[in-house]
Amino acid sequence: MEGRLLTVLVCLVSSVAIVNAGDPYFFYTWNVTYGTASPLGVPQKVILINGQFPGPNLNSTSNNNVVINVFNNLDEPFLLTWSGIQHRKNSWQDGVAGTSCPIPAGQNFTYHFQPKDQIGSYFYYPTTSLHRFAGGFGGLRVNSRLLIPVPYADPEDEYTVLLGDWYTTGHTALKSLLDSGRTLGLPNGVLINGKSGKVGGNNEPLFTMKPGKTYKYRLCNVGFKSTLNFRIQNHKMKLVEMEGSHVLQNDYDSLDVHVGQCFSVLVTANQAAKDYYMVASTRFLKKELSTVGVIRYEGSNVQASAELPKAPVGWAWSLNQFRSFRWNLTASAARPNPQGSYHYGKINITRSIKLVNTKSMVDGKLRFGFNGVSHVDTETPLKLAEYFQMADKVFKYNVIKDEPAAKITALTVEPNVLNITFRTFVEIIFENHEKSMQSFHLDGYSFFAVASEPGKWTPESRKNYNLLDAVSRHTVQVYPKSWSAILLTFDNAGMWNIRAENWERRYLGEQLYVSVQSPEKSLRDEYNIPLNTNLCGIVKGLPLPTVYT
Repeated sequence: MEGRLLTVLVCLVSSVAIVNAGDPYFFYTWNVTYGTASPLGVPQKVILINGQFPGPNLNSTSNNNVVINVFNNLDEPFLLTWSGIQHRKNSWQDGVAGTSCPIPAGQNFTYHFQPKDQIGSYFYYPTTSLHRFAGGFGGLRVNSRLLIPVPYADPEDEYTVLLGDWYTTGHTALKSLLDSGRTLGLPNGVLINGKSGKVGGNNEPLFTMKPGKTYKYRLCNVGFKSTLNFRIQNHKMKLVEMEGSHVLQNDYDSLDVHVGQCFSVLVTANQAAKDYYMVASTRFLKKELSTVGVIRYEGSNVQASAELPKAPVGWAWSLNQFRSFRWNLTASAARPNPQGSYHYGKINITRSIKLVNTKSMVDGKLRFGFNGVSHVDTETPLKLAEYFQMADKVFKYNVIKDEPAAKITALTVEPNVLNITFRTFVEIIFENHEKSMQSFHLDGYSFFAVASEPGKWTPESRKNYNLLDAVSRHTVQVYPKSWSAILLTFDNAGMWNIRAENWERRYLGEQLYVSVQSPEKSLRDEYNIPLNTNLCGIVKGLPLPTVYT
């Protein structure tokens, strides 16, 4: 029976290369539809997955095979990405416009991926159009295998907490605003798990805790532009994991969660048995927006106090909190060897790339970009053009320089693709000359966020790098008029997206792709194109290239 099942899987979702009889399979069917919800009290059209807003939590374990058949019942093409999942050797499953043709309206596509050698808290969301502004997002957990110990006792239970800013205007109207060259302005409110609450209101509890027990809360900022500060009345939060890495376990009264970031914290029910408010409030905006959600001690009928814990003020506080985050060098993550056995600080940097976020008007319309280039998606996904050896018909490599001009006054609109040599150790500096907060994400990898400082980066700045225990993660914030530096080895062959997590900026061009090609063209380094891949653009209808062996 097992052999027949594997044969079906090979034909259905992928090539022989990614079938591993030793790793279990988990199958899901997701129906994507429109529906009506009132997250901020105003009825609006939202995107549902299996009738849910937010979508269902995806609960997995390291190395499991996750097979999700997504039926697109919307009236336009649709894609999902799995933010933070590295898709080792398998960028085909990444679900962004540079790697995948979207699922046409009325059709389906089966994703098949493994969170290979990963643990942690992540989330998924749509990448097509402005669908993310309508929903379609949900939590994604990757649990440690039973054989690998985690550096804390098993919690009584685990809760996913999806934080995000929200607009009451529909996603199609928001898209029309951006397409016309205007900005979206401030969000209308903040949600916790798709709901907003009011102090003193009739708020049903989102979570319940038993007195004396400890719970794990997985916090993710799934919003569009706002850093959110999260705190719980009268309770400390012990930070234990961040975007796939175990960290030194410090206690915090509140945490700044920047767009696209995820934290795991332990909370012990050690207070009087009553209700308590969770608070999520925006940071670094002209107007503070906030919401509350209720945590109820089991058996309690005492309402939460109306006195909420205060949010921190200013970004210097946030920067100092970032500096307090440290990799747990002795803990094992997805593998049995300690995290600290990888001495990234002793590896020689082979290439340094500075990415300066850029804002300008192009033909009377607002655009964003990196180093003077505003990315535009192509009808033929970049990865498909490259795989079919037709890249020259779709895009050019390296249209930006590793060191941008001292002053960038204009933007060019074209595909932005960097070619990076396989298995090289690279330094990337994100430099923000604007007064607004930025957050940047890299698909396919985790990187070491070694520094974040005010001012402009210079080679002398390397003296301030944390080369011992910087946290390995996938999203890094950059404060106003500041820079952040990351280090990583580009050892995952594929086409990978670097993007602003501010979705308005990303939609208007503040993103690029990194092409990492193995010279061997071997299954050792990259999987073959899955047999169920949708083909579009100039490769539609073409026979698949010769498979890797």
